[in-house]
Amino acid sequence: STDESRTAETMRGIMGGVMKILGMQGTGGSTSIPASFDLYRKAGATARDLFVRAAAEGWGVPAGEVKVENGTVSHASGKSASFADLLADASKLTPNADPELKSPEAFTKIGKAQLPRYDSGEKTNGKAIFALDVRVPDMVVAVVKRPPQFGAKLTAVDDAEARKVKGVVDVKTIPQGIVVYARNTWAAIKGRAALKTEWDTANADLRSSDKLLADYRAELDKPGIVARNDGDAVKALTSAAKTVKADFTFPFLAHAPMETLNCVIKFDGSSAELWDGCQFPSLTQPVVAQILGLKPEQVKINTVYAGGSFGRRASPSSDYHAEAAQAVKAIEGKFPVQLVWTREDDIQNGMYRPMFVHRVEAGVGADGMPVAYDHKLAGKSIMIGTFFEQMLVKDGLDQTSVEGASTLPYDIPNLRVDVRNMEGATPVLWWRSVGHTHTAYATEVAMDMMADAAGQDPVAYREKLLAKHPRHLGVLKLAAEKADWGKPLPEGWGRGIAVHESFSSFVAMVAEVSKTDDGSIKLERFVCAVDCGIAVNPDVIAAQIEGGIGYGLGAVMRNKITLADGEIEQTNFPDYEPLRISDMPKVEVHIVPSTEAPTGVGEPGTPPAGPALANAIFAATGKWVTTLPMTDDGISFA
Repeated sequence: STDESRTAETMRGIMGGVMKILGMQGTGGSTSIPASFDLYRKAGATARDLFVRAAAEGWGVPAGEVKVENGTVSHASGKSASFADLLADASKLTPNADPELKSPEAFTKIGKAQLPRYDSGEKTNGKAIFALDVRVPDMVVAVVKRPPQFGAKLTAVDDAEARKVKGVVDVKTIPQGIVVYARNTWAAIKGRAALKTEWDTANADLRSSDKLLADYRAELDKPGIVARNDGDAVKALTSAAKTVKADFTFPFLAHAPMETLNCVIKFDGSSAELWDGCQFPSLTQPVVAQILGLKPEQVKINTVYAGGSFGRRASPSSDYHAEAAQAVKAIEGKFPVQLVWTREDDIQNGMYRPMFVHRVEAGVGADGMPVAYDHKLAGKSIMIGTFFEQMLVKDGLDQTSVEGASTLPYDIPNLRVDVRNMEGATPVLWWRSVGHTHTAYATEVAMDMMADAAGQDPVAYREKLLAKHPRHLGVLKLAAEKADWGKPLPEGWGRGIAVHESFSSFVAMVAEVSKTDDGSIKLERFVCAVDCGIAVNPDVIAAQIEGGIGYGLGAVMRNKITLADGEIEQTNFPDYEPLRISDMPKVEVHIVPSTEAPTGVGEPGTPPAGPALANAIFAATGKWVTTLPMTDDGISFA
């Protein structure tokens, strides 16, 4: 089907395929459940078969009469044994290479909402160990002073005053900047503040955000790299009964995990050990080994809990791990080093969701249905310049830049999508839901614009265009039904809809907002329907979707990273404001029953949240919000 062929281009397919090809250990691209579901089922079925055969042989009964339940093997004769009792005999048998798997109707654990998370207790009572909790004997804390602009180079440093700070034990220069080592974090931060530095900005990108946006917009008037070209959209637009046109702007975004980047590294000259909430240990191990002159197998990585990542702890360059390795190398392993990034480091020196601009021009016929859709994008590629480029970029096209736009499911006869790869020194990285973070917003707001131009209801309009896509249609109808779509709302309220596929999961959301007396917007309710195949743990699915909605809303409402003469202007949460509890609407999550293979839910809850909110704001106020964050487009929130 069209769905199946196009979902092969999603991040789940890309990342899952790359990890499989390279034999990588890691978590990303919402791949954990889809990648491990069949593996664990087969492992469990293999073990089950061994225990059943061991019991059957020992008891002299047919294997088909042996039952297994809650770790106990039993027979109608009254005989029973635990797995532990049967382990010795079972280990002597040859495993079945193709064990029989349970059918979904026989599941006793999968799909049961009452199953608790393994980590809930430790994270509640404080016993969970995060990288910031790790302590190694004689460890020092290290912070790094980095260039004020990306691409600037250090030319001079005076560390005399830094060395006078009580607790500072050393100062060294590494490729990333200047490291201050101290007996505690505060002393390291004070020592860094006392450094006097000079930087060469000859090769730095000194553009401000306004200039970058102007450059991006200018590129939209030039030919791009074609990602999809059905029919002739440009020609069809000229004969459309009505056209709609909108430019969308999306700023750089920081990941801003609650636990800032950090790790502990120990090096004795012949081996190294690292502690981190690491997303991609298989990427980090060779990077650290190369810096320290070791073989990868001489680097041991201890993966502990991570206080949020959203992609940031999985950079292709393993940037902060490399920084830690350089720091411990610079002092020749004299002390174990805990590298700590402050919140200011995280906001001002990180890797960001790329800035993007979109231009959508669409035409509808006399019957109101779409006849043409032309979608232009400009932004910096995440993959170009990394080792992923050779595998994942073809003829200059990075699918992660256009995913969600090039895979648009709506039945539009003339549809064109192209992209321009922009240059710049600001480092970019995947961010929760990758390209879908911006493509879902542009496509779903544009769809509401088309429905409005056609004078049709947004849900009914989508239903007509999704007839060939039953899973999109299924979540759309379920969300609309559960949200009482079509029923009157109080005066000053508005409903908005968005439906989007990402990482092979299908999510639809209905947002309800109200307009207060002073004109500000209050988020009232979000009703979400998700089709992620077999629902392995419904509680976790609901939690992930709820978290994805919160993460997506915080970004579109107020978040932005801007530059002034090449320097990041934001520093901390006062000017990179997170979603507050008072902002969070009531959320309902409804899961579509399914026997399809399970797919990921860590990211798919984020993309539809923004456009659902935007479409609700239009319904309440009559204003289309095309510039993000929304506060930059004149929207205030109660």
